[in-house]
Amino acid sequence: MSGGSHVALYRKYRPTKLDEIIGQNQISQTLANSVREGNFSHAYLFIGPRGTGKTSVARILAHLVNNFDYQVEDSYLDIIEIDAASNTGVDNIRELREKAIIAPTDGQYKVYIIDEIHMLTKSAANALLKTLEEPPAHVIFIMATTDAHKVPITISSRAQVFQFNLVSPEIMVPHLQNICQIENIAIDDAALEIIAKRGGGSFRDTLSLLDQISNLNKAQITATTINAALGLPSAEQVQKLIHAYTEHDIDKIRETLSNMMNSGLQAEIIASEVIDKLVTKPTAATISLLDRLTNIAPPFAEAKLLVALISPESKS
Repeated sequence: MSGGSHVALYRKYRPTKLDEIIGQNQISQTLANSVREGNFSHAYLFIGPRGTGKTSVARILAHLVNNFDYQVEDSYLDIIEIDAASNTGVDNIRELREKAIIAPTDGQYKVYIIDEIHMLTKSAANALLKTLEEPPAHVIFIMATTDAHKVPITISSRAQVFQFNLVSPEIMVPHLQNICQIENIAIDDAALEIIAKRGGGSFRDTLSLLDQISNLNKAQITATTINAALGLPSAEQVQKLIHAYTEHDIDKIRETLSNMMNSGLQAEIIASEVIDKLVTKPTAATISLLDRLTNIAPPFAEAKLLVALISPESKS
């Protein structure tokens, strides 16, 4: 990677256009149609897990409705971002209501982006509701939350709701490949698949992990490189352990588990990786093991894992 001050990848590749949003095609298309037709709702509610693009889409939409040029670090008086997690009180919302009445400065709309809307107190939510019921014509609210069930129905029912989903590895990996090509990061596809999986479908978490891995200064980053860096068992080790279990081979279970733990792997991580492998293709022979593995946690996590694997279903 080039020298100079490093910009985090998730910031560098933060989308500034709807067609740059990864894995939320239906949302991007619907909003693009609204922009093209000039048909905007007075309130939007974006719900979904962290890192799936809710805030990015909110910022893009806020610029589009006003026909503002969008640069990631720009600042417009008519786009106001509020973190509800730190502005939870009714006084904060009353101040918002008072300022919302004032006409926009440069654009057609004054856009309020309210993140983590579910964090508002009940009295603050009620104060916001009054504005949502009779909003000024020049105001648009774009609200976002990671906990949709905590948002009062009185608020969600007055907004156009969009559900953001975690991004699948099938969509994420090609995106990572493109970034690695631009950034001259030498990494193989198997390694990228691990990064996409560990990122859990979050664009931000996945790119943060890629950023971390890209600093290993390896000529070529492989799956082995990443497993070692993250303290993860290899796919072969996990498969060997599962095979020993299904063959009821207690000696092989002990040997494999011992080798894994002697290499520094933690019992909880081993259990998590086995679970991840089993849930893709559960069988009658492994379903009870899945149930037991969910209980692997300190204290005595190593002993619990061994007991789970050499249950009465296994035979020496």
